[in-house]
Amino acid sequence: MRPTVIVLASGRGERFTASGGTTHKLQALLAGKPVLQHTLDAVRASGLPWRLEDAGHPGMGDSIAAAVRATWPSSGWLVLPGDLPLIRSDTLRSIAAALQTHDVVVPLYRGQRGHPVGFHARCGEALLNLKGARGAAAVVLARGAFELDVQDIGCVTDIDTVDDLRAAGLLINP
Repeated sequence: MRPTVIVLASGRGERFTASGGTTHKLQALLAGKPVLQHTLDAVRASGLPWRLEDAGHPGMGDSIAAAVRATWPSSGWLVLPGDLPLIRSDTLRSIAAALQTHDVVVPLYRGQRGHPVGFHARCGEALLNLKGARGAAAVVLARGAFELDVQDIGCVTDIDTVDDLRAAGLLINP
């Protein structure tokens, strides 16, 4: 059994609209496609099972818990925010592979922690009990995280503002 990629798409994207965005950040166009579509394309290309969690939960912890519940049982989960349109499918596969020997795996790009964060099935009960806006930070802290060096700027390139969208566009079309 392979770990499941959970794509989180329940947030309101308020910082994006506050920065001048005219649509939800996940629907904003990047190189002619919505941000979320770029993320989902990479997930599909990884070959891993996946679930889009877009039910509008009150916090990231609630979204993660709902997605884990919906995909139970699994050998683990990769928690991927939907606003990482440059994530590479090989990064997803590398994190999934590292879960064979680690409880929690965090990608590290040039010293900066990114996403998705991978969780082995041993973390399942803790993930099911998450609530609120802090996501799975408490699980990462409690279990410790293996930092996996990756050469993927996409794991740290999220879209929170119009400027972030513009910067991601330059990375796609330099």
